[in-house]
Formats: sequence, structure tokens, C-alpha cells
Amino acid sequence: MKELIETIVKPLVDFPEDVHVSVIEEDGRVTYQLSVNKTDMGKVIGKQGRVAKAIRTVVYAAGSSQQKKIFLEIGE
Repeated sequence: MKELIETIVKPLVDFPEDVHVSVIEEDGRVTYQLSVNKTDMGKVIGKQGRVAKAIRTVVYAAGSSQQKKIFLEIGE
């Protein structure tokens, strides 16, 4: 799942080397924390959050086979 997020986000940004995804697993829940360069934040979020919503939709669909709830947080 981490690779999927990186594959989606890296072509969108100007600094793909600054894209990092960390994973926090708790009971029944997996949180992926996406961090990008400060200047690329707008590109990842998109107008009115459309790009971020699309990324979350793909990630949630890919993780639907797991028995855990999946969350994606986007930050710097």
C-alpha cells in the first residue's frame, strides 16, 4: 500500500525525492502518513481537496480487502 501511495503522488509533485510515507498500525486501524515538500502541498491537495480525495478513494479501495480500517493523512 505504501508503494501505491508513492506511485500515485510522485508524478504529481516537483520534488519526488521528498515524498515519504510512514505507517502506523494500531488494533483494527492502519494510518498512512504522507509527507511532501512544502511547495508541493497544493498539488497534492488540489482545488477544494479534489486530488487528495481521489488519492484517498484509490487507497481505500485497494485496502478494502484487509480487515482493518485505513486512513491517509497528508502533511508536510
